[in-house]
Amino acid sequence: MIVSRIEARRDEDTVAAGPLVDRLLGGLPPEAVLTDPDVTASYAHDMASFCPAGSPAVVVLPRTVEQVQHVMRTATGLRVPVVPQGARTGLSGAANATDGCVVLSLTKMDRILEISPVDRIAVVEPGVVNAALSRAVQAHGLYYPPDPSSWETCTIGGNIGTASGGLCCVKYGVTAEYVLGLDVVLADGRLMSTGRRTAKGVAGYDLTRLFVGSEGSLGVVVRAVLALRPEPPGQLVLAAEFSSGAAACDAVCRIMKTEGREARPQKGGGGRRAGGHVPSLLELMDRTTVRAVNDLARMGLPDSTEALLLAGFDTPDPAVDLAAVGALCEEAGATRVVTAEDPAESELLLQARRMSLVALEAVKGTTMIDDVCVPRSGLGEFLDGVERISGKHRLTVGVVSHAGDGNTHPTVCFDATDPEESRRARASFDEIMALGLELGGTITGEHGVGVLKKEWLARELGPVGLEMQRAVKRVFDPLGILNPGKLF
Repeated sequence: MIVSRIEARRDEDTVAAGPLVDRLLGGLPPEAVLTDPDVTASYAHDMASFCPAGSPAVVVLPRTVEQVQHVMRTATGLRVPVVPQGARTGLSGAANATDGCVVLSLTKMDRILEISPVDRIAVVEPGVVNAALSRAVQAHGLYYPPDPSSWETCTIGGNIGTASGGLCCVKYGVTAEYVLGLDVVLADGRLMSTGRRTAKGVAGYDLTRLFVGSEGSLGVVVRAVLALRPEPPGQLVLAAEFSSGAAACDAVCRIMKTEGREARPQKGGGGRRAGGHVPSLLELMDRTTVRAVNDLARMGLPDSTEALLLAGFDTPDPAVDLAAVGALCEEAGATRVVTAEDPAESELLLQARRMSLVALEAVKGTTMIDDVCVPRSGLGEFLDGVERISGKHRLTVGVVSHAGDGNTHPTVCFDATDPEESRRARASFDEIMALGLELGGTITGEHGVGVLKKEWLARELGPVGLEMQRAVKRVFDPLGILNPGKLF
């Protein structure tokens, strides 16, 4: 319904690019308004495969809240769709342009406005790069935990829009848990503040959480109040090799499972070995991914390695925790456990995980990265299912996983120039999502819905849930101009 209203408006009274640009220039400097088709085309899409993208009429790069308000008032007045964007590192098509839209790129709003060591908050604009914020707060002895794989280039606004995660989520949680308050420009140009900057606050509906993960479909985030933590000690990591994926998943369950009081080790009982650990990362790579990394970088992992588990701790005495987890891995059938002695060695062990997606891209040239999250207890069954789907469609599918929270990234490798192989790649992608739902999971743990998973969002939510979400959309965006065609 929302998209059809926009399309009807275009059919009845198409807004020419000239009047649109003239109106935009009435409140924006000339350098903030891009109209060269060769330039605007570069803003048309994010990094997702199989997601259609239109041709924007204009790209605007505001630097102030007032300029964003002017863009939204102009778009409302002319009934022109607006697609908010960050660094376009997303993997779901959420930042893809629609034909004739205004692409609202927020990358120039990149100021860190405040860092408060006492209140443990940072106040930032949406274009601040995740890594820049992390380094800035580190100088104050503080830590901003969310760390997507693209943290060196992705922006806080984009992280908020897609509710992104990262390697440390198993201990520290996802972006939503660190967004205390927002300033949001609504579709009609009004400015609204949500949330708080205090440690506690329960006044009214939690509109802040509503905007986190909304993919720019409810409003444009122009300022965020983010929670910070004290900087943790340096992290130490171990790598455990397994002769089967099932054994590695068993180790994950042993590490995360809490024990009853009677099962806990007694004082003087030789150190903590039972489960219930809280690692700062717990990552799993299946055999396909391990071999791809070996082929690309000659990491020296044995050909017999069917799964590689990486566990990290940033506790005051991480060596003790790693020893206990190493013992649990051996009980689960690990063939080899290697423990780093310092942060430099830890980084070397993590190199295989950091290289995994690049290595899988090298297999066939194109990848579709899924983002299915399942209960930890179902992780082994999920990996078995992905292997069956891979064999059925005669495709290479590697799985890397934030195993500690069940968030998996099955990565389908295929030749995009081969129509038949591309068809099988899309079919396998869909079957993997269906498998995740069957196991009680969700179609996305951190990448968002965008264009790629619209059909699957409807299946996960059900008809009543979908109706309610569309109703919320109409309240905030009655004309349907904010990022149309995404989510629903």
